[in-house]
Amino acid sequence: MRTNRTISPLPLPALFIAALVFFGLAAPAFAHHGWAWTDNEPFELNGTIEEIYIGNPHVTLTVRAEDGTWHVDLAPLARTLRAGFDEDAASVGDMVTCLGFRSSDPAERTMKAARVTVNGATYDVYPNRVPDA
Repeated sequence: MRTNRTISPLPLPALFIAALVFFGLAAPAFAHHGWAWTDNEPFELNGTIEEIYIGNPHVTLTVRAEDGTWHVDLAPLARTLRAGFDEDAASVGDMVTCLGFRSSDPAERTMKAARVTVNGATYDVYPNRVPDA
């Protein structure tokens, strides 16, 4: 014998709250990933490595340059490792050249590197994005 059961949908306020939570947590990830936040002009940064993070979601460097401290995003971990940049590639105190694109907000000292050169070795973490040098 079949019974007709009605499945009651989520009440509208609960659905609204769930959507807010999802988009609130996901928005920073969507805003950060990709290249939309960068300027279109190639940018070169030279300085000294102050900090190295090798992990997810992106490998990052903190670089001390003449005009201050910069945050440098490399590629996601797997891609950066495939390019050869690993725990042994650089150390705090090493001189580094990062080639890529800086934040489109000139007040931010942030860039996304396509190429990193340190200790005589060059790592193209985004080979298809390396500007003409």
